Amino acid sequence: MDRQTASAVDQLFANSDPDKTWRKAADLIQLTLPAYNPAVIRAVFDDVMRLFDGAYPGYYRIKTPYHDRSHTLDVFLCAVRLMHGMQLSGAKLTEREVTLVIIAALLHDVGYAQLRDGKETGTGAQYTPTHVKRGINFMRHYIQERGLPADYADDLAPMISCSDPRLPLSRISFPNQRIRLAGQIVGTADLVGQMADRNYLEKLISLYQEFEEARVGNYRSVHDMMRKTKGFYAAIQKKLDEGFGGLYHQLSAHFKHSMGSERNYYMEAIQKNMDYLAALTKLSESEYLTRLRRGGIASKFKTPHSK
Repeated sequence: MDRQTASAVDQLFANSDPDKTWRKAADLIQLTLPAYNPAVIRAVFDDVMRLFDGAYPGYYRIKTPYHDRSHTLDVFLCAVRLMHGMQLSGAKLTEREVTLVIIAALLHDVGYAQLRDGKETGTGAQYTPTHVKRGINFMRHYIQERGLPADYADDLAPMISCSDPRLPLSRISFPNQRIRLAGQIVGTADLVGQMADRNYLEKLISLYQEFEEARVGNYRSVHDMMRKTKGFYAAIQKKLDEGFGGLYHQLSAHFKHSMGSERNYYMEAIQKNMDYLAALTKLSESEYLTRLRRGGIASKFKTPHSK
């Protein structure tokens, strides 16, 4: 891979800027559905960005260190790229389905938001076990408050549920197969979008901090969690292939169109992260933390004593 291509690939996963990410997505949506009116999804996008920034009425900014604004932007853009790839491959979606997928991707982690009622503490990570249900409740109120079609809510609920890592697809009730497919897109984008992030390994430290606050996971240390993440990848791959129908393969069609290569840069980035993680976990915790330099995350992390 030449330097120009390598730089372009790096930019694929640089989604911390809302305006730049929106422009990338809007261009792809127009390619996918040329007559599509993006007014509704733009309004939802702006509301979700306000929620993360603390400017949404009645809520503090979302403070969870791992499930942050960049994570939602990663998932949002991955979902749009996946739908573009599906369209190119002949698996066409309707305008309504595209709208629902985008809304679900944007709202999938709003369950971490905290009310401005003076009773909230912590970062919101304490809601880890219930954040999907809380997000669905937020969505139902939001649909009503924003005057969106009432029938959106019953379709969005199972789609957002596809982002719950503890919930098998077999336990989610979908109104029809098209909404099941839309949910699989959201679930695929959630997993693939976050794991392809160039800062993914550094951000695992932030995820460990969330689990500590929520008192879930039963990890002895961040090192223990990273070792187990390496093992969890096999289960994640199985979920992508079986639960979500291997939809991630459709990303290759998107990249053939946008970059002239039928390579799946998302899956290559994930494999690169997993290979480096395997090498890191052979080192001691103090040794590998010095090798995680992106984002300044590891440098701020104080290694706790193992439990």
